[in-house]
Amino acid sequence: MVLFDGVCNLCSGAVRFIAERDPEGIFRFASLQSDVGRQLLRDHGVEPTEGDPDTIVLIDHGRALERSTAALHIARRLGGPYRLLFVIGSLVPRFLRDLVYDFVARHRYRWFGKQDSCMVPTPELRSRFL
Repeated sequence: MVLFDGVCNLCSGAVRFIAERDPEGIFRFASLQSDVGRQLLRDHGVEPTEGDPDTIVLIDHGRALERSTAALHIARRLGGPYRLLFVIGSLVPRFLRDLVYDFVARHRYRWFGKQDSCMVPTPELRSRFL
């Protein structure tokens, strides 16, 4: 389960990127702003943030992975050349990865834009959203 900022253009683009490279449909999606997303966070020991969320969360085997760790584990599950990103990225200390992640997260709306409401999935993606 991938939980993402539903109004962020970068995050919505990442969801489309993941879905296109996941033909088996192993990933499901929900926005962090949705009731389902907020409940999934609580169920996995993460307190939902007030205001704009600043992370992506991957719920994987009962664990909530956040920020750069979530992104790397998504890449690993996509397989193929993306698995190499996981291997290389895992060699970088988490605090350094998260510094870069947080920098992009702070500027994502300015660089990529923001919608007034959460992403509406395409008909092809709708079945993969909670």
